[in-house]
Amino acid sequence: MLKKIRRKVKLVISKSFKKRSKPPKTPKAPTPSPSPSPSPPSPPPPLSPSPIMAQPQHHHHIPESSPFLFPKIESSVIPDPSPFFSPDLLTAPLPTNSFFQNFVLKHGDQPEYIHPYLIKSSSSSLSLSYPSQFLTSVFIYQIFNPDLTISASNKTDPDSERRHIVSSFSDLSVTLDLPSSNLRFFLVRGSPFLTCAVSGGTALSITTIHAILSFSPNNSRTKYTIKLNNGQTWLLYTSSAINLTHDISSITSDAYSGVIRIAILPDSNPRFESILDRFSSCYPISGKAELSKPFCLEYRWEKKGWGDLLMLAHPLHLRLLSADDEVAVLDDFKFNSIDGELVGVVGDSWKLKLDPVSITWNSIKGVKEEAFPEIVSSLCRDVEDLNSSNISTTSSYFYGKLIARAARLALIAEEVCFLDVIPVIRKFLKNTITPWLDGTFSGNGFLYEGKWGGLVTRQGSTDSGADFGFGVYNDHHFHLGYFLYAIAVLAKIDPAWGRKYRAQAYSLMADFMTLGRRSSSNYPRLRCFDLWKLHSWASGLTEFADGRNQESTSEAVNAYYSAALMGLAYGDTHLVATGSMLAAMEIKAAQTWWHVREGDKIYAEAEDFTRENRVVGVLWANKRDGGLWFAPPEWRECRLGIQVLPVLPITEVLFSDVRFARELVKWTLPALGREGVGEGWKGFLYAMEGIYDKEGALEKIRKLNGYDDGNSLTNLLWWIHSRGDEEEERFEGGKYCLFGHYCH
Repeated sequence: MLKKIRRKVKLVISKSFKKRSKPPKTPKAPTPSPSPSPSPPSPPPPLSPSPIMAQPQHHHHIPESSPFLFPKIESSVIPDPSPFFSPDLLTAPLPTNSFFQNFVLKHGDQPEYIHPYLIKSSSSSLSLSYPSQFLTSVFIYQIFNPDLTISASNKTDPDSERRHIVSSFSDLSVTLDLPSSNLRFFLVRGSPFLTCAVSGGTALSITTIHAILSFSPNNSRTKYTIKLNNGQTWLLYTSSAINLTHDISSITSDAYSGVIRIAILPDSNPRFESILDRFSSCYPISGKAELSKPFCLEYRWEKKGWGDLLMLAHPLHLRLLSADDEVAVLDDFKFNSIDGELVGVVGDSWKLKLDPVSITWNSIKGVKEEAFPEIVSSLCRDVEDLNSSNISTTSSYFYGKLIARAARLALIAEEVCFLDVIPVIRKFLKNTITPWLDGTFSGNGFLYEGKWGGLVTRQGSTDSGADFGFGVYNDHHFHLGYFLYAIAVLAKIDPAWGRKYRAQAYSLMADFMTLGRRSSSNYPRLRCFDLWKLHSWASGLTEFADGRNQESTSEAVNAYYSAALMGLAYGDTHLVATGSMLAAMEIKAAQTWWHVREGDKIYAEAEDFTRENRVVGVLWANKRDGGLWFAPPEWRECRLGIQVLPVLPITEVLFSDVRFARELVKWTLPALGREGVGEGWKGFLYAMEGIYDKEGALEKIRKLNGYDDGNSLTNLLWWIHSRGDEEEERFEGGKYCLFGHYCH
């Protein structure tokens, strides 16, 4: 895997580090399975008339150059961000699914996993933990123990009520200030060092829950080695001499101003110490990720000090690091992590390159003509059942699935050359989508709240559990992804409607797809997508001890795929490029961390977990859970289904590993013996079976008597009949971008 990285460095560095030049190019109860849902359902509250939504909203007078905003509302359930963000940050939209979200919710005292450390801020102090893992066959989580806690010996501002303040943040970092202690922490993701700037001649206190076995300085008193009775060795570096004294569990200093860096010595291995020594003088204070070129992501860190920058890469980073990049990989310098081993990389910037992913309206390989009659017959029945007046749900999630299901029928009709049904589908989509865009939908609707900067629903603005937490920024990309898919298809088959509602469509997209960082933006930068982990988070403004989480990777892929389709419908090449890039990264991350292959090494320490699971249920920043929000681990058909739905052309790329599809189906099939398994879930299982056994899957699909509310018999038949005759080998989405053969 790492053979592509041509510049490597031996473990022990004994001379000045130089970058090499580029090489020459040569339920337990027998009840039916619930319908798929991304989080625990809550009944919507009784709706009362709202003056905001009482009359249709007419927005045609707004110039196209002005971004459209849905009607504004003051949410009664949104938490107040002002206690945790510096005042200058409060003038711009704020992140709602970030890697540091726990720091700005409730008391701000739940830990966050900022690789390779778990970090917790409380009581004007900051604790770091190099976590061990708790392993079972059902879940894995990292254990937080405050190995070291840093604070001021005496508060410089005893009257300060703020525990900490976020003074700046970026894609790859957050800066945390402790105003009562003159301490500023540069928390940069992937840094092997915790970096703290101390000002004002502050005396420091460093405590541990362990016993200090030995404590030794170097001659200049700029490095201290701390050995604890739990087997850990920590290294403390300072930018200038510091006087430290210690007792059994605490270390104190004289008044000090300067920079302190603290790092674990992995496995207390003395061979790694020379590496940490060499790179201890160069420290990052922030980092940005740029989508600079198609299917290329670039990291750039702002650094201080002198020398080269040492960071850590997770397994997906290592797979994507460009062979042409000016970085050096320290193959044997490794830190443990729930996400797989973190490996040292030296360089001020990285380039991550992905294979291109095909964004297509229709199946990638096409449907053979002999299959058209069966699909058309089913299509006519499914279209005949479309009736907007029969929709009873007001949930933004389930409503979105219904309109996306209908939109699939239109594209399948195009693919099998049966256009007679398009007018009926177009009418249904116009009748169901338009009220959500013009404010006339009586049961719910989209509104804009300005505290954090983003969309909420009418129901969610007064009930944090309504719409699966959409009102507190949970699952935004899931819900809006379905709407964007339906909008993209309707704009394709009815360009006049598309032009009329383009501004509203772009406002839905921008809620989770904004790239800009300007304070004048209406939405934060990439609300759900994590440009360091390379996948989305879904959990919004809810505090969790294990950080952010995401259940359905396939619905996340659908969100960015649908945004790209909307770009195709509107001729927006930038949106197509951005949506396809994010979809490609989400797919890679799903295949890396959610799809668990037999003998996989990502969860190397968790042999029981790897043996007993083929998909992760809910992936947390600090945990891997076999269970789902709505089902126990034993309901394997639900676990498979929530990682497959909705079935789309891009599903072929997400499940491009035919061997894994076979493993996944084999693992899931026994669950169908449980009483009460829903027919809808069976449909997704048979869709996966169709990847390697078309005839067997087709026979089972024809016998189904029900389908998921976002799926249909027509869609399942289309999927099976568009499977090719691939050998059982892994192939990537870029396989279908044949122009790559002519670009050498």
